[in-house]
Amino acid sequence: MSGFVYSEKPIEIVEGDGPYLYDDQGTEYLDMGASYACVPLGHGHDVVTDTIETQLSRLTYVQGSYPVAVRTQLYETLGQVAPGDIEKVWLCNSGTEANEAALKFARAATGDTKIVATTQGFHGRTMGALSATWKDKYKTPYGPLLDDVEFVPYGDEEAIVEAVDDQTAAVIVEPIQGEGGINPASTDFMRTIRDVTTEANAALILDEVQTGLGRTGTLWACERTSVVPDILTSAKGLGNGLPIGATLCRDWIAEEYGDHASTFSGNPLISAAAQATISTIIDDELPAHAAEVGAYLQKQLETEVGNRVRDIRGEGLMLGVVVKRGANRILQELAINYGVLALPAGRTVVRLLPPLTIDKNHADHVVDALGEIID
Repeated sequence: MSGFVYSEKPIEIVEGDGPYLYDDQGTEYLDMGASYACVPLGHGHDVVTDTIETQLSRLTYVQGSYPVAVRTQLYETLGQVAPGDIEKVWLCNSGTEANEAALKFARAATGDTKIVATTQGFHGRTMGALSATWKDKYKTPYGPLLDDVEFVPYGDEEAIVEAVDDQTAAVIVEPIQGEGGINPASTDFMRTIRDVTTEANAALILDEVQTGLGRTGTLWACERTSVVPDILTSAKGLGNGLPIGATLCRDWIAEEYGDHASTFSGNPLISAAAQATISTIIDDELPAHAAEVGAYLQKQLETEVGNRVRDIRGEGLMLGVVVKRGANRILQELAINYGVLALPAGRTVVRLLPPLTIDKNHADHVVDALGEIID
């Protein structure tokens, strides 16, 4: 095999249906990872599939300087569902591109260069987003990266107050860290960041690439803290499996964004899929459903394995089970012996990011499986 980007798993997936995936042997797996939260509606959702097929027969691509109704509609929808007074939208192809744009926009709008990020944060693998990502394992082969980045401990209010100064262009932070271990930020921490960035005329960038679109029980995770950022980034679940990212901005950012573009920004086919995805999430009240099923799943996990693990944390259907040793061993047993696919978040966290459409029976199956495996 000539590919080298990914270390492939020994399961060849050939089909998906709702919360299930099927391999080339016909084995069924409950997808509790949703491919890193990329399919919030599950696999093969009828509304998204029908929308894609219709758009594919009309127009696949035209460059962004030509108005296209489906792209315009997506701009309007994202502006309407964005928190607070965020209205301007820039579209791209992935979460790292959305964060890359956010960092550029913040520098252009403020005229400053310093970026403040957090320990255990993950914002992507392109050079700017990577510079604001914490772990050296992602960065070491590619240095030197941006040098005007300062990291503060996630959740440390005093450290963030000290770090943000009149040279700061932006603070970038995840409301709940995903790759870093499913770590929710406190309301106080989030509000402190909002206060200090406002005082310093710096931009607050909330990376909701993984937390957004209903996963944590509200459409955006920042809603639980009542904090409205200057820039909000979205991606993974936005196209229900198709590649798209979005950088949502307040006017003062958009007015001074500089000169930034992307060839496939607002691709009509992908825009149609995103519009269908957002509309379905809202129409089917999936944020509330995620809150209900997520609370049930967390409670059942605490009852079944709470005394055998270090922690169970998260919000809605973004949960982390912190085990005492070997998350990868548990993930392997889940897949092979119980037909459940989940994800790691570091070496000791089993990460659960299922489609928002799962029900309590699916939750029970996962709890029973983990109860058998965790000792």
